[in-house]
Amino acid sequence: MLLRSDLHKLFDKHYITIDADDKTILISSRIQEEFSNGKEYYRFDGQPLKVLPKLLADQPAQQYLRHHNERFFS
Repeated sequence: MLLRSDLHKLFDKHYITIDADDKTILISSRIQEEFSNGKEYYRFDGQPLKVLPKLLADQPAQQYLRHHNERFFS
């Protein structure tokens, strides 16, 4: 999945995730708790991904997003 570099790092560290069903962005409250900042990222919370490939086969696989979501702590 192609993300901005800062968002990609947050995704890798499970501070953000993508809902597997509706492809919305979820932001963890841990950003604020652990770093006392992150306000710029909360505006993305609940927002749909802006661009998705047209072909379903090219979109992020639901099973991998679900796996990522299991490790995500809100």
